[in-house]
Amino acid sequence: MGLLTFKKGVHPPDMKFLSKDKEIKRLEAPKNVYIPMSQHIGAPAKCVVKKGDMVKVGTKLGEMGGFVSANIFSSVSGTVKDIVMYPNVFGAKSQTVVIENDERQIKENFNPLKEEESKLIIEKIKEGGIVGMGGATFPTHVKLSPPPEKPIDTIIINGAECEPYLTSDYRLMLEMPEKVIGGLELLLKALNAKFGYIGVESNKIDIYQKIAKLLEGKSNMKAVLLKTKYPQGAEKQLIYAITKRKVPTGGLPMDVGVVVQNSGTAAAIYELIKEGKPLYERIVTVTGNGIKEPGNFLIPIGTPISYVIEKCGGLTDDAGKIILGGPMMGISVDNLDIPVTKGTSGILVMTENEIFKEDYDRCIRCGKCVTTCPMNLSPFKYIDLGEQKKYLEAAEWNVLDCIECGSCVYACPSKRPIIQFVKMEKAKIIEERKKGSKK
Repeated sequence: MGLLTFKKGVHPPDMKFLSKDKEIKRLEAPKNVYIPMSQHIGAPAKCVVKKGDMVKVGTKLGEMGGFVSANIFSSVSGTVKDIVMYPNVFGAKSQTVVIENDERQIKENFNPLKEEESKLIIEKIKEGGIVGMGGATFPTHVKLSPPPEKPIDTIIINGAECEPYLTSDYRLMLEMPEKVIGGLELLLKALNAKFGYIGVESNKIDIYQKIAKLLEGKSNMKAVLLKTKYPQGAEKQLIYAITKRKVPTGGLPMDVGVVVQNSGTAAAIYELIKEGKPLYERIVTVTGNGIKEPGNFLIPIGTPISYVIEKCGGLTDDAGKIILGGPMMGISVDNLDIPVTKGTSGILVMTENEIFKEDYDRCIRCGKCVTTCPMNLSPFKYIDLGEQKKYLEAAEWNVLDCIECGSCVYACPSKRPIIQFVKMEKAKIIEERKKGSKK
């Protein structure tokens, strides 16, 4: 069988050997956890506890602040020590509940869903605070609520994990494949979809073989093997690789009858529906040549990064940069007090020698950014317009279609920071459109 894939893309070293063979270990919670009310795309949750309240594992701390929002739950039992504005991954501060851990781990009574009907499954997912676990953190119940005129016939589970270094999805699918498959079955029920795929890259052939065997006899589900290429796990690229359907410019997967969910999201849905467990912990890859003991860990949400690093043996002497996520789409941080959240797929520590520190050079018009862009865009134009501060003109070059995968930056011999300018241009365009809608 040929490997499924999309056009263009890049092939960075995957560096997964650092943590690939490390089994998932549960990391004990620290003395204090810091749980932000904003861990998702959309409106922050509204805090529903106060200082001095006693909470359990799974106690609701924050109620959804709108339809595009998500509930927030405690990852430990103990006392609400304070409610403060606390640093987040974006360099700003957000409302955060500080809980002093009593180290008893007393849990709320979790109630699994007894009747697995479509509307009940989606409502339970909404209540359980499930968001996209691949890093996007889009509230899952919103994805599962397409308008009636856009019926979904296909569910795709993204098991590609194309981002270099990260292996949390790999270990999940290796150690708990039944939860991923069970999550897919529940998603099929939720949307009354006809068929489901689990896409796995060819550098994880053992996972593909394992899942394919477990799916034998299930006529509505199939494991598919994808070419190892970045960004194979991006929604539009994954949809094209598996179904050959093309999401239109400015469109969404639902426009072609597809919903894509990360393998971690599928497992979280399974645990919620079958066990009643809301989202209060997640698997995180801690890796890189700058960390002494790389591995994959089940970490309580709200655990400070500094604590995680300490439990992994600490930093090496030549550690130079810490990235939340992977090297292509992750975010560099300089504050180790930032906590693990629902969207923290990895903690990557790179050494000084691995960091590119030189100033970027002028564009040599080599065209590599164009020939590698999986969205068929012209990335060189975005930095040209950005340097001239012509941010709004980037809309004419479809900058809003950019998925910010970083393939252009990886391929650029001048190491031009294209994505930084893309982010600025998108923000300016969206700001102007909001102003226009209010007139």
